Amino acid sequence: MSDKAVKDMQQEAYLKAMGIDIWLPRGAAESTTDTVSVDRTITEVAAANPAAPMADEAISRLDWSALQARVSTCTQCELHRGRTHTVFGVGNPQADLLIIGEAPGADEDRQGEPFVGRAGQLLTAMLKAIRFDRQDVYIANILKCRPPNNRDPKAEEVSLCSHYLERQIELIQPKLILAVGRIAAQRLLQTDSSLAKMRGRVFQYAAGNIPLIVTYHPAYLLRTPSDKGKAWQDLLFVQRTLGGLANSD
Repeated sequence: MSDKAVKDMQQEAYLKAMGIDIWLPRGAAESTTDTVSVDRTITEVAAANPAAPMADEAISRLDWSALQARVSTCTQCELHRGRTHTVFGVGNPQADLLIIGEAPGADEDRQGEPFVGRAGQLLTAMLKAIRFDRQDVYIANILKCRPPNNRDPKAEEVSLCSHYLERQIELIQPKLILAVGRIAAQRLLQTDSSLAKMRGRVFQYAAGNIPLIVTYHPAYLLRTPSDKGKAWQDLLFVQRTLGGLANSD
């Protein structure tokens, strides 16, 4: 059996895991010395004293490990009082595709990793359906700590936490961002548009002029399986858009 045939079979299996039936054709298968010195000093200070207050400009100069250390000890808002773990993100920090949700839930808080539990399993199946493994992409959230009772993030919490995500995006430099869920999409795009109006379009994430696509949150799809077909169309749109971006390089 050819590699393509194997991949086609795997894709069909993952689509079934998502609850989607498809018809397949029969037989188808900037760098000055001073800047570097300042950046190195900021990173070293952050690593040595990660709980110390830090200005937004300083956060924008942290490297990956120093940023992760900073997030792990953050006490900028009240959410730190109830957390078990911060949820920095997971995956390939050089990924072409960056997936962003709104905030950790109870499972994520316990494990310190985004999108675990049933919603995480569905997200994994969704990625597999367009031939991505979790380690191929990077997965993060708007907030790094769980809001109590999984309530929606407050504006102040988003404002205080957004600089961490912005720095992650700067370091990853993804070709495409996939916002999962209405709240993540609205926060990233600074809009109050409904998810229905945002789907099926390519936006530009203002901070880096990065293409951004919107789809449903996996937790919503678990509650509303009738919309899984629409989510599949969004995933195909992601696949086509990434392909077009690769061809334009």
